[in-house]
Amino acid sequence: MGNNINTDVWVFVEQRSGKPAEVSFELLSKGLKLAENLKGKLKSVVIGSDVKDIAKETFKYGAEEALVVDDPELHNYLTMPYSRILNELVEKHKPRIVLFGATVIGRDLAPRVASHTKSGLTADCTDLQISDVTYLKKEYKDLLLQIRPAFGGNIIATIITPDNEIQMATVREGVMKMEPLSKPVKGKITEVPYTPNGIDHIIRIIDQYRTENKVNLKAAPIIVAGGYGMGTLDNFKLINELAATIGGEVAGSRAAVDAGFVPPERQVGQTGVTVRPKLYIACGISGAIQHRAGMQESNKIIAINTDPEAPIFGVAHYGIVGDAMQIIPMFINAFKEKLR
Repeated sequence: MGNNINTDVWVFVEQRSGKPAEVSFELLSKGLKLAENLKGKLKSVVIGSDVKDIAKETFKYGAEEALVVDDPELHNYLTMPYSRILNELVEKHKPRIVLFGATVIGRDLAPRVASHTKSGLTADCTDLQISDVTYLKKEYKDLLLQIRPAFGGNIIATIITPDNEIQMATVREGVMKMEPLSKPVKGKITEVPYTPNGIDHIIRIIDQYRTENKVNLKAAPIIVAGGYGMGTLDNFKLINELAATIGGEVAGSRAAVDAGFVPPERQVGQTGVTVRPKLYIACGISGAIQHRAGMQESNKIIAINTDPEAPIFGVAHYGIVGDAMQIIPMFINAFKEKLR
């Protein structure tokens, strides 16, 4: 590791209209563990207008310092000024690791910063670790292991960027566990002045229209998910009935979404939402690695499948080999009996 590179871990804290993205706090929780392994500091980077309160909130997740660029011109995310600001900060301070959420903003910003600063970058990581690595007979100390599904989710790849001293990654929302500290860090806010540049507003936002997602699977304590094995849309109604009976949310696998059984916003898995409910009931889901990546950390998993060799049983706490169309009504009846 070069002497001019420190061991700090940075997290870009995304915000829209003054509302921070949850994925940023999830990354701060993970970043704190990485910083501890590196014996470095966790720092947040907050860019926007009137964002000091957001910066203070990052101290609840272990950030020792918040680098804040606060100006009315930065109220909305714009590619040119945001990337220019972050490029300058990274070039000046040379953190060891920089993390971004794999959101629309993160996926736009991270590659521009990585390209400009000649940093290593891996997208859509599902885990991050620090380890010493021997690669091509050369020892590398404290590399960031960037772990993500590859080849359509058929393998889990561990990616390293040994030739890049600054390492970056984007991480999907919900993959890392948000863990606020019992007592916030007494962090400091470092204000970085915004110096406008002629290219900053080559593109201007005239108007924005956004609608909040009405489905919040991440917050659901109980999820009942159905897969292609449910057979038909009519059969899938049993999933809705069971969820309504036990007070859960309805979800589905990618195959169920493709079949039109459930809308895309209710998809759980690598290309959907990552969830950690208290109870996850998987019905007619084979359990391909893409789906397991999104639900395997649930507190309790019940799987129903006709195939005793289905991969879903590998992560299930309780497995039922049988026809979901016969078993689900038994669940519903048993629960209703207890309510009487």
